[in-house]
Order: sequence, then structure tokens, then C-alpha cells
Amino acid sequence: MAEIRIQKVMADQGLCSRRAAEQIIREGRVKVNGHPAGLGDKMDPAHDTLMVDGERVPLQKKQEYHYLMLHKPRGYVTTTSDELGRKTVMDLVADYPVRLFPVGRLDRESEGLLLLTNDGGFANLMMHPSHGVSKLYRVTVRPRASEEQVVALSKGVTLEDGSVTQPAVINVVVDEPGRTVLEMTIKEGKNREIRRMCEAVGLEVVRLRRNAVGAVKLGMLAPGSYRALTKSELNALRAAAQRGVARSQNGAAGPAPKGGPRRPR
Repeated sequence: MAEIRIQKVMADQGLCSRRAAEQIIREGRVKVNGHPAGLGDKMDPAHDTLMVDGERVPLQKKQEYHYLMLHKPRGYVTTTSDELGRKTVMDLVADYPVRLFPVGRLDRESEGLLLLTNDGGFANLMMHPSHGVSKLYRVTVRPRASEEQVVALSKGVTLEDGSVTQPAVINVVVDEPGRTVLEMTIKEGKNREIRRMCEAVGLEVVRLRRNAVGAVKLGMLAPGSYRALTKSELNALRAAAQRGVARSQNGAAGPAPKGGPRRPR
């Protein structure tokens, strides 16, 4: 068998996403045939021995892939383990017979749709920033959002680290004294992006729920519950990501959101 980059082997074996594998390799936690691995090193899965954190990883020649959607409740961190002993999303799928890892993340106080898989290639396809799979959030902010603040969010804002967010599609669902409920659709995956966007325009997020990733909707799935993705949902996610790949290869960012923010009548 031809040699493959170690991070791809780790992802293909369902250990973690390719990005997470790269970080684990940087931290010096990976060895191949007893020797420390470096980022970019390759290995032959048919003959070489892979160790992570001192434990040998049995390499399966043929991997069966699994894809779940989970309704993450508030209070859980999106990680496979937590050094502080906090509850993780893996506790919610502890009864599932296959080891999985989360695709992307929702912060501890956020809730809603989270994908889990053991397919590193699929995770990388979903998470790559240039692929632009849309994510729909229902966001409650306070105080009441002004027209200027909503417009700024829809056009893109400068975050505290100097980066600028891409345009977002925003609908105002509830508009009343003291609070506003927004539906926000974004295609990026910056850490805590929605909260940071709102903070940048002077709004505090008091509740945040992800309702959809691409064509996959949270629907009536109860908090803490999970189900397998259907074949049509999986195909739709892959198709959305592939369209993003095509746009990035053509050097186009895609069409800008039309019509600006919308308020209820």
C-alpha cells in the first residue's frame, strides 16, 4: 500500500478530524514505528504501527462510516474529552457502538444541531472554511437590536482580532423592547462567531440554537437525542460542500445575500 499522510490515516480511522489530527501531531503525541511523527510525515497503514498518547491504534483495512445528528443541549462542551471534567457531547452518544467525533463545534452555552461521524474525509469536507456549507441559527440578543446593528451584522463586521466576517442573511423574528430574536445564516466557521459578531455591534447573546446545517434541519429531535442521517441528507451535505469547493476553485465568493435584513410585519 502507498504511504499516506499520518493525519489522513488518523482521520480515516475515525480517531478525529484531519484538523484535530494535525494539532495532535504538532503536540508530539503521535509515534509511527516508535518514532515521533512530524506534521507532513507519511506512513503505510498496512505495515506501520501507529501510536497516539502511548497507545497503539489498531488500523482497520476497511472502515465502516457512520453519520449522526445530535441535538446538543446547553451545558455540554463539544470535544471528545475534557481535562476539566465537564460534560461532553460524547456522553450523549455513549451508548452508540462506534467511536465518533464531532464535526465542528458549538460552545458550551449554545445548543442545537451538531453532526458526529467517524469519517475524517467527510468532517474535513464540512469544516473547511472555503467550502461554505450554510448554518442557520436562532439567536436571542439584548437589548433590542437597532436597524443599524442588524444591517451591520448582515454586511459583515470586524471582530476583536481584526478579522472581518462574511455577509450574513438575517431575518428579525421577534422585535420587542429589551430583546430581539434573529435568524442568522452564515457560511463561515470561526470560533464562537455568532457571539463575537453580536458583541462587535454591542449586543449580548442570551440564547443561541443552531437549527440547520445545509439542508439538514434539527426539526423535532429532542435535546440530548440523536439519529442517523438519511442518505438524502448526507448527499445534500456533500453536494453543498462540493459547490463550495467549485466556487473557491473558480475564485468566486458566491452571490451576496439579497435584500438585506428583514423584520417581521
